[in-house]
Amino acid sequence: MKRKRFLEILPGFISWNMILFLVWGGYFFPVFTAYFILSFDVFWVWKGLSLTLAAIVSHFRIKASEKLDWMGEVRGFGDWTKVRHIVLLMVANEPAETYRKTLEALTKQTFPLKQIAVVMATEERFPKGKEEAEKLGATLGKKFGAYIITVHPANIPGEIKGKSSNEAWAGKEAKQNLVDGRAWDMNFITITSNDADAILHPQYFAYLTFKFLDDPHRYEKFWQPAIVFYNNIWRIPALTRAINVFSNVWQIGLLVRKDRLINFSNYSSSLKLVDGIGYWDTDVIPEDYRIFFKAFFKLNGKVEVEPIFLPSSGDAAESTSIWKTLINEYEQKKRWAWGVSDLPLFIEMYLKQPRVSFINKTLRILRVTTDHLLWPVNWFIITIGVSVVTLVNPVFKRTTLGFMLPQISSGILTFTLVFLIILLMIEFRHRPKRPADIPKWKILLTPFEFVIMPITGFFFNALPGLDAHTRLMLGKYLEYRITEKVE
Repeated sequence: MKRKRFLEILPGFISWNMILFLVWGGYFFPVFTAYFILSFDVFWVWKGLSLTLAAIVSHFRIKASEKLDWMGEVRGFGDWTKVRHIVLLMVANEPAETYRKTLEALTKQTFPLKQIAVVMATEERFPKGKEEAEKLGATLGKKFGAYIITVHPANIPGEIKGKSSNEAWAGKEAKQNLVDGRAWDMNFITITSNDADAILHPQYFAYLTFKFLDDPHRYEKFWQPAIVFYNNIWRIPALTRAINVFSNVWQIGLLVRKDRLINFSNYSSSLKLVDGIGYWDTDVIPEDYRIFFKAFFKLNGKVEVEPIFLPSSGDAAESTSIWKTLINEYEQKKRWAWGVSDLPLFIEMYLKQPRVSFINKTLRILRVTTDHLLWPVNWFIITIGVSVVTLVNPVFKRTTLGFMLPQISSGILTFTLVFLIILLMIEFRHRPKRPADIPKWKILLTPFEFVIMPITGFFFNALPGLDAHTRLMLGKYLEYRITEKVE
């Protein structure tokens, strides 16, 4: 218990000290601090270059995948008719219109609908979800091979209310209903975690079927589409659109980085894998990275995430006013950053599982740990690091290095502007066309939204990240907060 608490304190301690180092390091060790900032600038340029190259490759692969007839590819397998797909559609207190659109999109899949089972995973604490799911079952539900409504009980001891515990309940109910009850072949079933607002590409299940049948190690894989927030991208304010644009292109680029790819938000796996590891954990808020590492260590490091080069489009955080939308965006990013709370468990798994390749498990843990530790720190070093050092140490500012520091740092970071322009062009190519009710001037102003990225980066990346780290450090554990949906 003491080790766990120590590991919970460590991320916040490190991030706060890296930020405060700019102040005390700039005062006592200005030369070392200056070189630290310049080294971080070079590191940031390298990250920008890596993301840009990955996004370019991923962009072309997505466009090619959208044009390919995946059902034609699937029919090349003699046993493709055995494949069944379970879709866990996670329903909480969203407007019924939100998951109605998701269901309608599922009916447009090129893969035969009778081989797809939709599980409306509702919550007892939100009874309207079950009522609306029953109404949809009378119309859209009849189009699928199975349409099941599960109701996750409200007060199960030891559970944390949220997506992960609901997924665990719905997944077990689906297995009992479809495998035990209808004798569906467990060896040919996939299960997909699908948020209420997540619109899958029409070819998603055809593509997934191909990947599933083509892979001899199919029971050791997760499959991940590109998570983009395009459902309401034209509606949300520029401040939150800018941060979501960066999130979109980041998720697009990640698809070709198999060394960094971990399932996130909406993803698929074989039911055999999920059942074998005991489904999703019920005592956690961020469930995606948790189930990956749970599977990774239980199967001795054999588990990997395979990309599906197609988009899964969701809603960006939104509300009934600009101010409420900004709050929702902040809260959503804080919930994502709360994934840092899983690091103690991942490290425990790392230490207790010697059968996993040392290099494989070390690299995976290091990447996740580094990403979380730098989440709230990047902005401070890149944006205000130079200014802080020269402000707290006027004497150093009058030295050659101190005088040249702003120009050198600015010169290094200039490269990132080129990368940013390329990334914005890629993102715009994927963005849906402007709806008729959205004024044309929004398109003209879109290229200039990157100007406000330092502001959005602070309020919707650095600050919520620091908030999450600090809460964990102080033992102020976060409760699951459902992101509001607007129609």
